[in-house]
Amino acid sequence: MTPPASPPRSGGGVFLALGAIVGAVAGMAMGQTTAGLLIGFGAGLSIALIQWLIQRRG
Repeated sequence: MTPPASPPRSGGGVFLALGAIVGAVAGMAMGQTTAGLLIGFGAGLSIALIQWLIQRRG
């Protein structure tokens, strides 16, 4: 007998990618592309970690 399948988990990688892209575009508009990229990546990482923690509880 096979164990019951766990519900599918959603990935947080999209937040990393979108954060980096949006951050780079916003940084480009302000003349600080690298800073925007890093800030966007950090924000995306934070959201992905929060999502992972919430899914881990449930």
